[in-house]
Amino acid sequence: MRGIETQVRKIRRIIFKEIANLAYHSENLIDDMEALPYKIINYTQATYRESVYRERAVVRERLRLAMGMSLRPENVPIHLTQGLEESNISEKYYEPPLLQVIPSACNACPLNEYRVSDSCMGCVAHPCQEVCPRGAISTVDGKSVIDQEKCIKCGKCKAVCPYDCISHRARPCSAACGVNAIKTDEAGRAVIDSDLCVSCGQCMVSCPFGAIADKSQIFQLIRAMQTGKEIIAQVAPAFAGQFGPNVTAPMLKTALKQLGFSDVYETAIGADQGAIAEADHYVHSVATGELPFLLTSCCPSWSMLAKKFFPETIDKISNALTPMVATARVIKKEHPDASVVFIGPCASKKLEASRRTVRSDVDFVITFEELLGMFDAKGIVLEEVEASDEVNDATSAGRGYGVAGGVADAIERCIREYYPDVEVNIEHAESLAECKKVLMLAKVGKKNGCLIEGMACPGGCVAGAGTNIPIPEAQKQLQKFKESADKTLPDHK
Repeated sequence: MRGIETQVRKIRRIIFKEIANLAYHSENLIDDMEALPYKIINYTQATYRESVYRERAVVRERLRLAMGMSLRPENVPIHLTQGLEESNISEKYYEPPLLQVIPSACNACPLNEYRVSDSCMGCVAHPCQEVCPRGAISTVDGKSVIDQEKCIKCGKCKAVCPYDCISHRARPCSAACGVNAIKTDEAGRAVIDSDLCVSCGQCMVSCPFGAIADKSQIFQLIRAMQTGKEIIAQVAPAFAGQFGPNVTAPMLKTALKQLGFSDVYETAIGADQGAIAEADHYVHSVATGELPFLLTSCCPSWSMLAKKFFPETIDKISNALTPMVATARVIKKEHPDASVVFIGPCASKKLEASRRTVRSDVDFVITFEELLGMFDAKGIVLEEVEASDEVNDATSAGRGYGVAGGVADAIERCIREYYPDVEVNIEHAESLAECKKVLMLAKVGKKNGCLIEGMACPGGCVAGAGTNIPIPEAQKQLQKFKESADKTLPDHK
């Protein structure tokens, strides 16, 4: 479903637009928010679910999350706008859990099962029955039937069916989660185990019912902008192509200023700093034998995965600042009274910014998807913006951080340029499942001497939960953005 303009994506975009409209125009916040479910679901015949009442119930919870509030419990009478005043401030940070399953939206999908479809031919060979190790398949009325009580989900029957009549059904959210954080409640619906979750958001973009959503800060950001405070945006390099194939970096910078930002920086500035810092760290720690291997630090879900599931690797995570934090510190050094907004593809950056050590650096985090809602509310059509600003702050190495393998490539190039006598071994993993595999190998000594890049999202940042376009297109657009940089590598100071 990634990159397809589904109804789920359209509804999310409407939600963000309407929340932005509230921030821009509302004079009676409580009444206006109460009216929103009826404005959004303004018809009498259900479109997506069995009734308009359920559709409005889902929208209400989406609105709460988009306002930065938590879901309401199902068994307690809590008003839609309860807690709204606490969110009507510019200083509100994300409160965990960041990602939540909306119970009224969850379809209670099958956890993991193999079923014979109606297209079964009832063939004489019935290989599905022959290969089943538990005798779970029998013939009923000429068709194969799987006994779910006996089935061990091995998939051998599906592999041998000559007509491809056996389907494997699994929860999309659970299948996308590389840390098994998706559990089941007493009603058979999905719930997220926050002790396991690393907030990558892949479950959210994989749910075809749109039952999983994250909290947003766009309302609080707009409120802060309305105070007249200096607000500066830093934009992750994965933005390339996210707002249309013809929307250039200068056009986006100009549009952001029209939206009210006083200035715009490339987050790739911090990536350049990180590439040099991690190159130095590798040379002076791994190449000398002080550390067995080094883990990159830029993906917060990757770092969280290592800390939660492989605590023995904590001291091997690079101490370099993430590009978001490094760029924020550059901005605040030049503009000490400004607030900094990180605009990127990533859900887990929201929680990174809420850490006590980062709060003074990054004031707001929004995704490309949420930013699109702000442009919609303001009526800014990016394809029509006439660029009046240049964007040439970073090198192609720093911009390459937006795609899987780009971080390791930038660090390797820095090592080869500035430490030509040092041999460097590079590994990179994308997706949490692959990241777990490489960490397990590192744990048992199979990756000694390596610099290991981990990306929670398959494809890297361009595949983050807050992106707008298909991953292959995003990768192609990012490559063009990299090639437009004046310099290839950051200076070694």
